[in-house]
Amino acid sequence: MVGIIIATHGEFAEGILQSGAMIFGEQQDVAAVTLMPSEGPEDVRAKMEKAIASFEDQDEVLFLVDLWGGTPFNQASGLMEGKDNWAIVAGLNLAMLIESYASRLSMNSAHEIASHILGTATEAVKVKPESLEPEQEAAAPAADAGTSSTGKPGTFDYVLARIDSRLLHGQVATGWTRNTMPTRIIVVSDDVAQDDLRKRLIQQAAPSGVKAHVVPINKMIELAKDDQHFGGQRALLLFENPQDVLRAVEGGVPLDTINVGSMSHSTGKVQPNKVLAFDQNDIDTFKKLKELGLEFDVRKVPADQYGNMDDILRRAQAEIDRQKQS
Repeated sequence: MVGIIIATHGEFAEGILQSGAMIFGEQQDVAAVTLMPSEGPEDVRAKMEKAIASFEDQDEVLFLVDLWGGTPFNQASGLMEGKDNWAIVAGLNLAMLIESYASRLSMNSAHEIASHILGTATEAVKVKPESLEPEQEAAAPAADAGTSSTGKPGTFDYVLARIDSRLLHGQVATGWTRNTMPTRIIVVSDDVAQDDLRKRLIQQAAPSGVKAHVVPINKMIELAKDDQHFGGQRALLLFENPQDVLRAVEGGVPLDTINVGSMSHSTGKVQPNKVLAFDQNDIDTFKKLKELGLEFDVRKVPADQYGNMDDILRRAQAEIDRQKQS
């Protein structure tokens, strides 16, 4: 696996490393190197050498640095002498880092990853209001929601169905989208479908090349039964809660696995782990989903280890029962 050195002035490297872990999970063979005010170039070089020595594969190393021509860049350049397989990319941003993590899953060279992440890093630089963007040549219009990318009849290919109380956010827009490669992200929620502001924010949060939609549950059921317009479309469905999933499945949306990523805590709920909170209705709903034959993929990000949903529900039920008795 390609090793990655994140090198910056100040603590930026450590902060963005933490941000990347929140979105894509902890990564092996990735190190943050900081240039602090009291340090000089030799200190940075020594930190880089120590980090590289800890990598499993020292023949393939990618440096992600903040400034072209700055001290981290210069020291990385010096270390690259005679290392024809190494690469440096300057202008570090979070989208670049996440894309480099995702690329390591399928690319085995630092040069290949360095070339690939440039487009993502550039696309991540945007401005609002959009009128401030420089004019560009008109691109080919994206397919509408009811149009197949292949022109062939057929239904959706469901690449992921996820319960996430935050719906479309960084972990979904980067980690899960890169992992599943959808052409459509569809938020399925009656509440959000009635909220113009939330709909607009979700549509704006869609990653480049993927269109986001918000539909009520009955509309999703209707779309799922359309066998003429969605052939070739890869759908990533987002639900706020298990109750909406149950309504969709009972109505005919053909799901066999639900990714359980995040369920926020609120009054009356118990929290058996860091990211999932349940009340009795939630527990009962998951039991019904299991009776319908659905399997549960309990992961916040693709790199996480799978959680045991049966064990999580047992602990949640025990805590609810304990609260009733106290």
